[in-house]
Amino acid sequence: MVEVIGVRFKKAGKIYYFDPDQFKIVRDEYVIVETARGIEFGKVVIANKCVDEEDVVLPLKKVIRLANTKDKLTVTENQENANKAYRVCVDKIAEHQLDMNLVDVEYTFDRNKVIFYFTADGRVDFRTLVKDLAAIFKTRIELRQIGVRDEAKLLGGIGPCGRMLCCSTFLGDFEPVSIKMAKDQNLSLNPAKISGLCGRLMCCLKYENDDYEEAKKQLPDLGESIETPIGKGKVVGLNILERVIQVEIPEKERVVEYTLDELIDQGVVNLQTTE
Repeated sequence: MVEVIGVRFKKAGKIYYFDPDQFKIVRDEYVIVETARGIEFGKVVIANKCVDEEDVVLPLKKVIRLANTKDKLTVTENQENANKAYRVCVDKIAEHQLDMNLVDVEYTFDRNKVIFYFTADGRVDFRTLVKDLAAIFKTRIELRQIGVRDEAKLLGGIGPCGRMLCCSTFLGDFEPVSIKMAKDQNLSLNPAKISGLCGRLMCCLKYENDDYEEAKKQLPDLGESIETPIGKGKVVGLNILERVIQVEIPEKERVVEYTLDELIDQGVVNLQTTE
């Protein structure tokens, strides 16, 4: 077992593990740590806890110190400088007539680098732009091309459900989402109804997918013939999440609803297709 803390550097960003060293750190405190990008300021989202060594990549970087008031002021200043850098970069992109869209600008905590996040349809030759920005800001410049999902995560917004975007509020990583998930959930395949602000399939299609997959293993398919307590019938409707089956009974000339549990309790244990 190894003692760790979990740190985020951006809202809804990925959680990184660090060695707390001698510090006992509570959730929502801020710390200064060393990362691959240099010295960074992060928020603790997982307090001191022990995990299996197999769950982390060793050796872990140690927490340098707890953040103080001066560190928090530095973060505020960096954000103000980033806002200024954004406006400068937008002007330079227009000046060089580059086909790219600037999304966000970020200063590293130690101000050794300025990162410009942008989207573009293809490759962009921004070498001249980098030279101009380096001459203006007198520090290392990184231009990082991101996808439309990452753009939505950075910018935020309100989804079709009326709530703030999942990716910008709590999702640390993007999980694969497929059109099959929408089909399994009997959703409309109209792109406008199953796509998020980013134009890609909505991340929330993944949330209930495991329940739907498990339910589909237990339930018959539409059109199947099954035995019921009042005779053979054909499945004409399914409420997958509630495990409710609508069965048309030709002999009775009516449609009857059963829950999966009711059919099991009444002796129809295995829902199998009948000839």
